[in-house]
Amino acid sequence: MPKDSSIKHVLIIGSGPIVIGQACEFDYSGSQAARSLREEGITVTLINSNPATIMTDPVTADNVYLLPLEKKSIRKILTDHPDIDAVLPTMGGQTALNLAIDCENAGIWKHHNVRMIGVDIDAIDTAENREKFKELMEKIGVGVCKGATATSFLQGKEIAQEIGFPLIIRASYTLGGAGGAFVETKEEFEKALSAGLQASPVHEVLIEQSILGWKEYELEVMRDNIGNMIVICSIENFDPMGVHTGDSITVAPAMTLPDTVYQRMRNYAITMMNSIGNFAGGCNVQFAVSPDNQEIIGIEINPRVSRSSALASKATGYPIAKVAAKLAIGYNLDELSNSITGTTSAFFEPSIDYVIVKIPRWNFDKFKGSDRRLGLSMKAVGEVMGIGRNFQEALQKACQSLEIKRNGLGADGKELRDQEKILYSLANPSWNRLFHVYDAFKLGISFRTIQDLTKIDKWFLKQIEELIHLEAEIEKYTIENIPHEVMDLAKKKGYADRQIAHLLGCLESEVFNKRYMEMGIKRVYKLVDTCAAEFEAQTPYYYSSFGEENESIRTDKKKVVVLGSGPNRVGQGIEFDYSCVHGVLAAKECGYETIMINCNPETVSTDFDVADKLYFEPVFWEHIYEIILHEKPEGVIVQLGGQTALKLAEKLDKYGIKIIGTSFEALDLAEDRGLFSTLLKENNVPYPEFGTIHNTDEALELCKKIGFPLLVRPSYVLGGQGMKIVINEKELEEHVVNVLKDIPNNEILLDHFLEGAIEAEADAICDGENVYIIGIMQHIEPAGIHSGDSYAVLPPYNLGDLVIRQIETYTERIALALKTKGLINIQFAIKNDKVYVIEANPRASRTVPFICKAYQEPYVNYATKVMLGEKKVTDFEFNPVKKGYAIKEPVFSFHKFPNVNKELGPEMKSTGEAIYFIDDLMDDYFLKIYSERNLYLSR
Repeated sequence: MPKDSSIKHVLIIGSGPIVIGQACEFDYSGSQAARSLREEGITVTLINSNPATIMTDPVTADNVYLLPLEKKSIRKILTDHPDIDAVLPTMGGQTALNLAIDCENAGIWKHHNVRMIGVDIDAIDTAENREKFKELMEKIGVGVCKGATATSFLQGKEIAQEIGFPLIIRASYTLGGAGGAFVETKEEFEKALSAGLQASPVHEVLIEQSILGWKEYELEVMRDNIGNMIVICSIENFDPMGVHTGDSITVAPAMTLPDTVYQRMRNYAITMMNSIGNFAGGCNVQFAVSPDNQEIIGIEINPRVSRSSALASKATGYPIAKVAAKLAIGYNLDELSNSITGTTSAFFEPSIDYVIVKIPRWNFDKFKGSDRRLGLSMKAVGEVMGIGRNFQEALQKACQSLEIKRNGLGADGKELRDQEKILYSLANPSWNRLFHVYDAFKLGISFRTIQDLTKIDKWFLKQIEELIHLEAEIEKYTIENIPHEVMDLAKKKGYADRQIAHLLGCLESEVFNKRYMEMGIKRVYKLVDTCAAEFEAQTPYYYSSFGEENESIRTDKKKVVVLGSGPNRVGQGIEFDYSCVHGVLAAKECGYETIMINCNPETVSTDFDVADKLYFEPVFWEHIYEIILHEKPEGVIVQLGGQTALKLAEKLDKYGIKIIGTSFEALDLAEDRGLFSTLLKENNVPYPEFGTIHNTDEALELCKKIGFPLLVRPSYVLGGQGMKIVINEKELEEHVVNVLKDIPNNEILLDHFLEGAIEAEADAICDGENVYIIGIMQHIEPAGIHSGDSYAVLPPYNLGDLVIRQIETYTERIALALKTKGLINIQFAIKNDKVYVIEANPRASRTVPFICKAYQEPYVNYATKVMLGEKKVTDFEFNPVKKGYAIKEPVFSFHKFPNVNKELGPEMKSTGEAIYFIDDLMDDYFLKIYSERNLYLSR
């Protein structure tokens, strides 16, 4: 069936601010869906309250509404655009689905003659309502856990008594497994039951038998309007049942699934999808398989794009959201072509000849006192994906992508050697259990004990054990006599030069010279093509490995590399991906071939058609350097990818690779707290009295001179890591010891803390000669709360002309003194009408996308053209739309960590943000948050 020609104008509902359990995978899917519909000549209107996303940019949709995701906003949009005839709610996660259901129940869609496409209410209700799902599975012959639904505490206790312990509690209609728990005792049960009933918006939980330790699998499936179905990808969870799939290491394709079991699972998935209602699009189906008798149980079905859809898309190259959007407007799979090959049908099941490993990224360090054990409620803030020719290579590359100060899995001298702690970790999974499995083998703990405690499949454990044996072999040699075949094997197993150097007792550069220069062991690049090279691919989407054939052909065009921001985490989120994408688009406009390097499967920057060439690789020195040697770009842009990209500037500079935009010297000077304060002094810019220290003795001496309270700030960190306000010598000594334990040999700055000061920040574009301030934002909370955790108002709401003029003057002086070329963010503290500079970041900041959206101007585009030397600041006609005020609202995920106090200080804790527009300062919303500005300030 061709597309439904009656659909002319579609509303897409976004997912709102980033929270744990619902992250930027929906920016990726929403953006791709919007582009897909516009290809068909359909007008797209989009609602999302998140200013940090590409999704809410004019490049994505015809009309963008940055409004709260609530019924009132939907009514306004439908009144503004009476020609909207359809709504697509499957691209915005649980938030979009819940809002669509609310609007359906309120009669809004019916009143405005809008129909829901891509899914229907029955399908959503069946999938989300635990009791209905269970009844349907029993009806169609798919195994389910023994259990029942409770809507009250008493009913829950009766069900538990009937089934017996251990049990699982699953809350209905929640996100990221919220309200879910495994319980083994009556006492645990009663607490978990109360929490689950409260977490569910309909106050309903499913209580069922525990299948803890079973194997977990997912199938990502596409279905069209007439029931055609294909399996895009099978995904196996490395961690067994008991760990939320968002917190589990996952592998594609499934590694330990016998074909007979896979075929049964596939048949179940098709039966399940056919039974849930009139559904066309991407769907995620989850199963548990008994390791003893291969019994299959259906866990859940998500009739929408999901976190796993983004992973499956990036893993196979199949653009799930793009195809799902076309299916939603009536097309069938056999009528669409595969965007990767350009010649095969979208009804062609992807086939892959490599292995994908996804590892989640956590931020427990930001939530002191949190329960670090992983369970049914998701706690990861991001994820990375490694692609390799074998499982071990993909696993090592994923570990190298995490940015947790490890060089891969093991071989870096950071092994845990405490047997008791290792055994506890194996039995109680947390963020580092993978590393402790490695440590257990290294320590000599038996294979049987490791398997008994973790319930991880023996095949995966055997793969890690093999790495230990390989390392023992490597350690027999020196850099002078290591055989070619041993070096080659180590590289094919994913070992970084740094890891091999650790095992051989030499320098990383020596390993590189030996294997690359002498032995000729070099990376080759392979295509992600959806068809295992059976058909020619049209989209340049590569990963590295070691072998013979290199499929990445270098062109003669002038080219530029943009370094991505790696995994999302607190302090560095989707706003940097926004900047990277706009950097790529701007460089394309200037005639450059654009090369993107990133390892985050959730983002728009790693979509197959954003850059001219995508290298899905760790943002890790060795990988970047070999791509640069192969591609020979004009230079590398580092100031758009946050701290991830910025920290590679020193290496690039050392190796003579051109940094496009602000020089390494200036970037380094701004990061070095001591040198930067000296620059401020030379340029007559006020700053809080400060000093630098390297140990506790120096700290105790300096504090007498500066006086308390003090702000303790390590150099070269992101998101306020390690920052704290201290008020006496005891606190100062304790904190300096802790910082130096976490960041050895770091220079630490002690600032006199300006108590009661107002904070503000300015973002600007500078070409080395001219400065244009794109926006000044005033924080609502007092100084001492990290800028990322503060409500902030654009433009400032009560700074006088004298203060504004000081901010403008100091911004210009600092930008020019640093010889900035591109973006710069400067933060200020204001006390008694005097402006003090706290810090400067000569790079894209968290606030740049916010200012772009509020003022409706493409500042990252302009800044990239300045970096490339294609434009001067004076070449642009700046014309910001200024009406009322825009408020940046930080969004937190404290509900994931119930034992953690919601207190804020110099270290950032928010996971996302929303934008809220007001006409004047008497707005109730503003008055409320202003009245609460001191509520959560702590040290």
